[in-house]
Amino acid sequence: MNHPVRRPALVTALALACSVALTSCTAGPATGPGRAAASPASADPAARPDLKAFYGQRLRWTDCDTEGYACARLTVPRDYDDPGNGKTFVLPVARAEAGKPDRRIGSLVYNPGGPGAAGVQSLQEGMDEAFGRAARDRFDIVAFDPRGVGASVPALTCTASDDEAEEQASEPPVPEGVAPLHPRTEEERTAAAEGARAATEDCERHSGGLLRHVGTQDAARDLDVLRAALGERELTYLGWSYGTSLGTAYAELFPRRVRAMVLDGAIDPSLDWSQRVLSQSAGFRRSVDDYADHCAEVAGDSCPADSPDAIRALVEGLYARAGRAPLPVSEDSSYAEYGGMDATAVLDAVSMAMYTPEDQWEPLSRALAAADAGDATALGALDEEETAPAGEDPAPEETDEVTEEESGDEDSGATEDLTPVDNEGAALTAVNCLDVPHPRDPDAYWDALPRAEKTAGVYGTAGVTAELTCRGWPSGGRTPHRVDADGVVPVLVVGTTGDPSTPYEEAVSLADQFPGGMLLTYEGMGHTAYGRGGACVTKKVDAYLVGLKPVRPGATC
Repeated sequence: MNHPVRRPALVTALALACSVALTSCTAGPATGPGRAAASPASADPAARPDLKAFYGQRLRWTDCDTEGYACARLTVPRDYDDPGNGKTFVLPVARAEAGKPDRRIGSLVYNPGGPGAAGVQSLQEGMDEAFGRAARDRFDIVAFDPRGVGASVPALTCTASDDEAEEQASEPPVPEGVAPLHPRTEEERTAAAEGARAATEDCERHSGGLLRHVGTQDAARDLDVLRAALGERELTYLGWSYGTSLGTAYAELFPRRVRAMVLDGAIDPSLDWSQRVLSQSAGFRRSVDDYADHCAEVAGDSCPADSPDAIRALVEGLYARAGRAPLPVSEDSSYAEYGGMDATAVLDAVSMAMYTPEDQWEPLSRALAAADAGDATALGALDEEETAPAGEDPAPEETDEVTEEESGDEDSGATEDLTPVDNEGAALTAVNCLDVPHPRDPDAYWDALPRAEKTAGVYGTAGVTAELTCRGWPSGGRTPHRVDADGVVPVLVVGTTGDPSTPYEEAVSLADQFPGGMLLTYEGMGHTAYGRGGACVTKKVDAYLVGLKPVRPGATC
């Protein structure tokens, strides 16, 4: 790896940092309340003649640009209802080979979270080191970029090209001003709705042909094509955060093809959009309280105040000040062009730092103290991370009957460059909005604000407001439902009691929804547990992945 190890929690944090309300989404189709759909065609798509060429692929591995990893490509249909229409996605795949090849069990596929996190980039940055030694010895660790994400071809974008930006500069601007964390007046709500509408239109303008094809159900179908291309009869899988939604969707579509599945940082598919906002927003509010209570233990002398109450007052004071006028930053800050950090930017920075307290609370503390003293530059820089250099374009895989050149896809020419695209924000919005039905009437969002404020304060109201972008989004036609995966092996769900983004209660619920589901509780703070929760978590998860050893009821680390 060429850069410091990026822990799984931080990967998902980066994808979620756009707003605390743009939550990782639920997965799985549904036909009415409480039931997931599973048509005969979707039950075993490998048997469909029109998918035979996709399922018949064999990956051609070549060295990645990063030493120690192998890269390949996988071709999947753009539309599983019409796979022969000539339109495809080409998905980058990467693997770290098993440490003990003579004892290799097979491939262990993972998803680092998001939605929007590029799996291939995460692996080449050392994500395999988050797995326990037992798992790394016995499995090839495999990652892929989901459809529309990262170096997928085509990839989602909601950003104008330079030429388009010049043309748009002459158009009437969207109303500007300091965006409040709780829009109360008609003017504030109109501005919020207009801003959300403009964001939706930007995505429709630049990726309109993709938006209906990047949902989690389709990504789960891609995962099964990958399983076949890897030569695996059954899937061994680990998903962090949004990766739990992808795993849940796969288990519902292909319950008898799961060998072992670990879902860490669980998302409950039975929650509707407003319930998800309230759940996650309350999680962030509790985590910020935890920060105030435990700052001295974790950050020591770096804490921005000398008592929990004083820390809470400082944070709330910064929100209030930024709500009146942006907090000052230096000229070289990425926030300088906006006049500083507004309240939403400050809240996002604080919230993101809740993912890995052991890594982020000290820099957060110093940044908060500096912002309180009049300079928010360090606070604005918390979410800035060095971008890894792009690797060389890997050679195409052997795809039997399916190749990019033969697919007839008008976008196939883009495959000349598989440089990862920084489109986490676009993918986050696109997948969430497609996966979770949202009301079209803006009054539904305003009506949700009082409850959100009561449940989670400004974290809740900002979360509800951020969901406005989904109001005009294409609908995936699914509804919240309990897991329907009869015949699946016992799935291991891992929940962290102080998780800010995927609250522990959702892990308890998801484990209960799986037939034979197992729950491993990690008593700690931060987002997800495997890879950062210590030897106890690693030992139990690895024992399950390697030897299929069950976790006893009530297991806690």
